[in-house]
Amino acid sequence: MDIPEQSLGTERLKLREMVQSDWKDIHAYASREEVCQYQPWGPNTIEDTQTFLKEVLNDANNCPRTRYTLAIECKEEKRLIGAIELTMMNQHRSGEIGYIVHPDYWGKGIATEAAKQMMIVAFQYFKLHRIQATCDPNNHASEQVLKKIGMKKEGIMRENMLIKNGWRDSAIYSILEDEVGKL
Repeated sequence: MDIPEQSLGTERLKLREMVQSDWKDIHAYASREEVCQYQPWGPNTIEDTQTFLKEVLNDANNCPRTRYTLAIECKEEKRLIGAIELTMMNQHRSGEIGYIVHPDYWGKGIATEAAKQMMIVAFQYFKLHRIQATCDPNNHASEQVLKKIGMKKEGIMRENMLIKNGWRDSAIYSILEDEVGKL
């Protein structure tokens, strides 16, 4: 990993590379309807989860690496409780973050804490200029996370994603490198 390990932790969380044995913890949330209701995937079968993890492990070996999908581990429980992702988007120093957390940990600031840490890493270690994130406009909890980490809503992309029950809109949020110090 190109990111110093000490930069991947917070008081409560450890962000780390995923390993093969994580599939059961990933499946514990990825197989649940409420977790993937706003996503084009899921609920996952065991095979879906194992395929996802194989892709993550393969991405970790790419050179240059453009996708960092890390486990969110609760330090106290030493258990994977979600994932945080940073994808480098293009040559214009832009990236996109995404996150997912097991429902047992919703409402506890886990996604906010992990997203903020990943955003700091993206600006400090990858020297990104802009980071964006998207979410379903009906996913109010995810929109709150994005606002809490200092992102600003840019607008709505209309019917840009096909999910299980039809086309959905996506709210797009972003933050620029010079805005981080204003948080």
